[in-house]
Amino acid sequence: MYPSDQLDMFDAENARTLLDRLLEDSRLYKDSKDYIQLLDFIVRMPNFAPFNAMLLQIQKPGIQFAASKFDWHSRFGATVNEGARPLLILWPFAPVALVYDVVDVVGRDIPEDAHCFVAHGPITEDNIQEFWRRMNKKSIIAEGVDLGDGVAGSISRIASPLDSKTRGVYRIKFNTCHSPPVRFVTIAHELAHLFLGHLGVDRAWNVTERRRVDHDQKELEAESVAYLVSKRSRVESKSETYLSDYVGKHDAIGTVDLYQVTRAAGQIESLLGLGAHTRFDPAKKCDFRPYK
Repeated sequence: MYPSDQLDMFDAENARTLLDRLLEDSRLYKDSKDYIQLLDFIVRMPNFAPFNAMLLQIQKPGIQFAASKFDWHSRFGATVNEGARPLLILWPFAPVALVYDVVDVVGRDIPEDAHCFVAHGPITEDNIQEFWRRMNKKSIIAEGVDLGDGVAGSISRIASPLDSKTRGVYRIKFNTCHSPPVRFVTIAHELAHLFLGHLGVDRAWNVTERRRVDHDQKELEAESVAYLVSKRSRVESKSETYLSDYVGKHDAIGTVDLYQVTRAAGQIESLLGLGAHTRFDPAKKCDFRPYK
């Protein structure tokens, strides 16, 4: 056996040990859906060796595009944001190399389509913090997570309502790597699932039971709500593209409940303190006197 063969075997054994340890510690890819998503990701990353593509996905689930600092600068005129977290890959003739997610760089030549979630508008970090404050007061807990660009957020019910007068407790996870306008659209989309009844009944919120709605309809309804809420706050997002593509591929919108969609949008605006809806004079008390 030649020395180079010994080195290749040593590297292969180390790589296999590293991968097994990462998979076990991260507890990722335990079901078929996650496994297929991992394979699809490796297919979409031809600029990395398959093993390195897998390492990237394990380190930062949801990552879509990554490159070295040199590549970002030479190909896209981009610079890495200060404090960005580097990701490790194995590199020939060196222990490791560092690469960076597309959400951690800025540059004039980076195409907008490189980002999975794009939004522009007058939403600042202070606005986001105010939204979290309002939500936390209503038992909707915000939790920031460092994820790749391909994951925006999620919502789950962590405690069911005790009775018709108490609200359930909910948790929204959001991607801290996204800009404030993108996080705003994420908030609207995830809250829509709550107010559309996709998480179950919550009488204190006047939310009905609609968990049996199929997945595609849930996403179409939630995206419709996000479109309304964001657009009315002057935030442009990919929700419009999503809805346009859907309408272009479908002659009808199926059983989407437009009443529920518009009602949920109004509930979100009220919760987040958005909009200035028309006000009316208080109703006058009627002095009713029956005939004698």
